[in-house]
This record gives sequence, C-alpha cells and structure tokens, in this order.
Amino acid sequence: MFVRNCMTPNPITIKPDTPIFEALNIMKKNNIRQLPVVDKAGKLLGIVTEREILTVSPSPASTLSIYEMNYLLSKMQVKDIMNRQLVTVSPELNIEDAALIMRDKKIGSLLVIQEDALVGIITQTDIFDAMLKAFGIRKAGTRIVIETEDRVGALAELLQIVKEHRINVIGVASLEKSDRIVQIMLRLSTADASELVNDIKQKGFQVIAVS
Repeated sequence: MFVRNCMTPNPITIKPDTPIFEALNIMKKNNIRQLPVVDKAGKLLGIVTEREILTVSPSPASTLSIYEMNYLLSKMQVKDIMNRQLVTVSPELNIEDAALIMRDKKIGSLLVIQEDALVGIITQTDIFDAMLKAFGIRKAGTRIVIETEDRVGALAELLQIVKEHRINVIGVASLEKSDRIVQIMLRLSTADASELVNDIKQKGFQVIAVS
C-alpha cells in the first residue's frame, strides 16, 4: 500500500491570518487535529495542530488577568503559532516508510505533495487503519501463529499447506524473534482450522497460538 491509497485527499486548509480560535472550531467541527496553512495562491506555508492551539499562550500571560489573556488569545492568528518546518512526502511513498518518518521525527501527520501542490494529508490514524486492513483484523476468521526457523522457503511451505486445505489467506505478518527464529502470523478465512493446524504440526512447524 502507498500513501495515495491511505491519505485524505484535498484536505481542509486555512489561511495564515485565520484566528486560532476559528482554526480550533474548524478542527472540532470536522473531527480533525491538524490543518495545513496556505496562502491566497494555495502555496503551502505551514501546518497547525490542535495541540499547538491548546497549549499556546502569550509570553506576558503570567502578569495578565484572565480577561486580558482571553483578549490576547482572540487576537492571535494561525501564522503566530504554525509550524513552518514542514515534512512532506510523495503520494507514491509506501506506508511503511511513511510510518518510519513519523516515528523518527515524532510527528502525527505528513503533508502529501505532488508537483509542488498539496494533494493530501496522511496521519497516524490513517497508518494504523492501513495496518489493520493489511492484517485483516476486521474480517472474521482464525488467527494462527507459527514459530519456525528463519530459513528460505518457510513461508512458502506454510502457504502451500493452507492452499491444500483450500482456505483463503486474509493477512500475513512476521516477527523476527532472534537471528534464527521467526514467528509467522496467518489470518485465515475459516472458523475451524483444527485440521489445518494438525497438518502444519505434522509438517514440523510449531504452532504457538490459535484464536
């Protein structure tokens, strides 16, 4: 899967002179947590997040009354707090790399640019949804976890056994336990995998979980 398959296309944007309270209302109304900031020509200038708005306060706030603070906050605009250090990606980037960028840079979203134009935004939630879809979590079936030696052909052998039982594979994932041991998760479109599990064991594989 690629960013283009998971992103929100044509995201809601705001202008830099938008009051921060108005930006916050737009987020709440549309159930989103970030807004790209563009100029009148549509050029991307920055991004503002719900967290930035909720935590912002004028520097002299500690000496002001609550009424004076609210007044100053009401006068603040998005351009005063937006993040100008933008992290952008191509719609053709795969979601694994997108997730890695978010993790390494500790950010919750990536702006998607194509031919210098903003075409979408992809968030952590979008990444999670894509992973859940890849694992087939929302589909009914049976989950089998097999532990085996990390060797060429192990997965192919397992899938051949599944094929012989005429069971469809919904999702596959693997986790390296050590240099030589790997766990393979198969999510299968069957409610009863008992015969398959017995066959997998007879072929020398260790089944460590069935659910």
